Amino acid sequence: MEQTHRTLGIAVIGQAPRPDIASLFAAQVPEGTRIVMRGCLDGLADPEIDALRPADGADTLYTRLPNGRDVKISKQAVIARAPETLAKLRSDGADALVFNCTGAFPPMSGDAGVLFPSRVLAGLAAGLLPQGRLAILVPLAEQAAKLKDKWQRPGVEVVAEALVPSGDEGLAESTARRLAEHRPDLVAMDCMSYTPHTKDAVKRVLGVPTLLAITATGRVLRELLD
Repeated sequence: MEQTHRTLGIAVIGQAPRPDIASLFAAQVPEGTRIVMRGCLDGLADPEIDALRPADGADTLYTRLPNGRDVKISKQAVIARAPETLAKLRSDGADALVFNCTGAFPPMSGDAGVLFPSRVLAGLAAGLLPQGRLAILVPLAEQAAKLKDKWQRPGVEVVAEALVPSGDEGLAESTARRLAEHRPDLVAMDCMSYTPHTKDAVKRVLGVPTLLAITATGRVLRELLD
């Protein structure tokens, strides 16, 4: 009997294509899975994207555009455009959907059954660290205070450092050394643009369990698509 391959729909908060993101998911999901990607900012020119300025740190999201440019964008602008993006992925025949951002999002039209990586990371961290010191890596310094609040829970102390995902190995190691001064028990890398290479550099310095959002999410998607 011929095997029927399933389709994974990936909604990125910036623009598609993002072959780096697609290849990391492809390595986690069942072989032969068809991957379709759409972006919340698809169709916008650079000046239009630059006009989507965050109102404050709580409204700030980081993304990398297909041309390699790092940008800060308004979370509210992404939320406004997300329903249309998810609807297009459903029309593409997606069997599973992931919203490729570790931010916490409110209910959005069409988000039923969509996998949000923030929930995956939060669940893993809660299970692995019922109490202790949690270190988080965030893309931008202005996000640190808001994201520390997001991760805070009874019995857990949260420390944060900013590490832009496009930084090199040396930057990752120096950031990890600053975190090492806090002696964390667990690290959560709070951005989908962090890579396994960056995780390796961080873990090599800290020597503690380190959660990488994209691979953790990919393994959950495998369960959904198998």
